[in-house]
Formats: sequence, structure tokens, C-alpha cells
Amino acid sequence: MSELRWNPLSRRWVTVAAERRFRPGDFSPRRLPVQADPGRPCPFCPGNEEETPPALEAYGPRVGQDEGRWRVRVVPNLYPAFAGSGPLEVSEQGDPLFLAAPATGLHEVLVLSPDHGASWADLGDHQAGLVMAAIRDRFEDHAAIRGIEYTQVIVNHGREAGASIDHPHGQLLAVPFVPGELERELSGFAERPEGPLLVAVIEREEALGLRVVAADERVVALCPWWSGAPYEVLVMSREPVARLDQAAPADLAAVGRVVRDVLHRVRAVLGDVAYNLVVHSAPHRTTAPFHWHIHLLPALTTVAGFEQGTGVRINVIPPELAAQQLRDG
Repeated sequence: MSELRWNPLSRRWVTVAAERRFRPGDFSPRRLPVQADPGRPCPFCPGNEEETPPALEAYGPRVGQDEGRWRVRVVPNLYPAFAGSGPLEVSEQGDPLFLAAPATGLHEVLVLSPDHGASWADLGDHQAGLVMAAIRDRFEDHAAIRGIEYTQVIVNHGREAGASIDHPHGQLLAVPFVPGELERELSGFAERPEGPLLVAVIEREEALGLRVVAADERVVALCPWWSGAPYEVLVMSREPVARLDQAAPADLAAVGRVVRDVLHRVRAVLGDVAYNLVVHSAPHRTTAPFHWHIHLLPALTTVAGFEQGTGVRINVIPPELAAQQLRDG
């Protein structure tokens, strides 16, 4: 029988439809080609740096290894969704029903590795930590810019998840407003004055042991009780820090490694499926309680009319089963 489960983080109901269960083999690996012109030189590969604007950040190798070769780069997006400076300036377009504002902000590309055929699942420990350090550095820079209220980090892997270039990369979008999804999560934290929401989730889930996928002394990854998508994973540091750029370097590096390990398990169980990785950190200037975290969302099902019309996701794989398979994988 299907079951409704409450998501206290996003403050939405989800439906877990266990009787519609699929096996892992019923989910097809990625099939759509990512790049429209695969013969075109990859702009993110070493040697093609002139194909992108000058790097905002470039991180080199460990001392004594591949001297002079970058390991992680951050460059401006050639086709930014947000550009320009200044705070949100809303104006009426002749009618108070038609509000508009310039889409100011920043849109950057985070190149995860010089290896064109890699993904986050293939990064070594040092490389995974370097990616997280680069994200932290960009957050620090964004927080210092007048008018930037929030930075969203995403990784789209596979065309089905929105990627348009094969080379492993993510994006940072710094915007002059706090998005609605973050407002909902902030409300979820505010509704729990007795203590940090995700700390309580970690404590309960580790006591039960049903939905934990991976854990160490710094990080926990689990398929949350309220999973709205098959094999959805939530990754959290144990330390309830509100903003990613305020996290301890050791915690950031540990999160990068656990994300790598979880994505490796997802690939072992499901094959090379498309996925979205979404980082949620507190808005740059808020003092409200929050606990930064990462959502890993394999792109296995279609968001159809019911989901779009109601905001209620239907998950055909119970998170208890998903976690068991990922642990075994």
C-alpha cells in the first residue's frame, strides 16, 4: 500500500508507492548523447583553456606531482543566466501584476577534473577535497559582493539531468534573492526550536540503521525517510554549520569523499545513470538556523503531471530498500 511521508526539511508531502516497485535493472543507464557536436574540442580539457574566459580560480596538483598542470578550474560561464552587479531592483511593468528585475549575479563553471572521462565518482581523495575547497573559496568571494544573497551549486551528470558538455563540471549561480526552495528549508529549521533539524535526523537514522548508506566520524549519507525520488541521498556533515564556507576544511574534504563514494555505489547498483547534485547552504547574509547539506538525485523517473500540479513527488523505490542496495553495492 502506498504511504504518504512528511518532509520536514522542504515541508512537503511525498508518496512512497512500494507496490509500484522497480528492480535496479529496470532503470536504464544514460543513453542520450550529451554534446550536440562531439567532434568539437572540449573547452574544459587541458590545452583548450583559450576556449573559456580567463580562470577565476585554478588549483594545481600536490607538490611533486604533475607540476604546472591544473587540477580544478573555475571560469565564467560563456552563456550566463545571471550577470551584472547590484541588488534586486524590482519594477512594475505598467501594472503591479507584472513585476520584473534585472537578472544580476554570477554564473560560473567549476571544472571538477582535467580528465575528460571522469566524474565525481572517479575522483581521488585529494581531488574530491580540492573540489570542495574551490566551492568554499567561491562562496567566500560571492558573500563579499554587494547584492549577492545566495549561491547555488549544482552538478548535472548526463543529458537526462541537464548536462550539455561531457567533461565533468558543476556550476555556481550567485543570485540577488533567496530562492523559494531555500525559504522552505529555512522555515523547516525554524519550526524546530528544540535543536538542529538534521542533527536530529542523523541521530534517529543511525539508531535505526535502515536508511544510512555511508557514515564516518565527520559525515553521514542516507536515503531520507521522505525520499521523493528513487535512490535519493542526503549528505551532511555531523557539525551543524549553516554556511558551507564556514565549515571546517576537514569536514569539507570528508563530504567530498563521501559524495564520491555514494556516487560510486549508485553506479555499481544502477549503472551510469544521469543525476543531479544540489548543494544547499544558508543564504550569505542570514543569521537564521540552518545546516548545509547536499542532495544527490539520480534522474531515473519523469516528473509528470501530478507532481508538477501538486508538488507531491511519487517515489517507486522505498528509501529503506534503496539504502540497503546502495550499502551492498
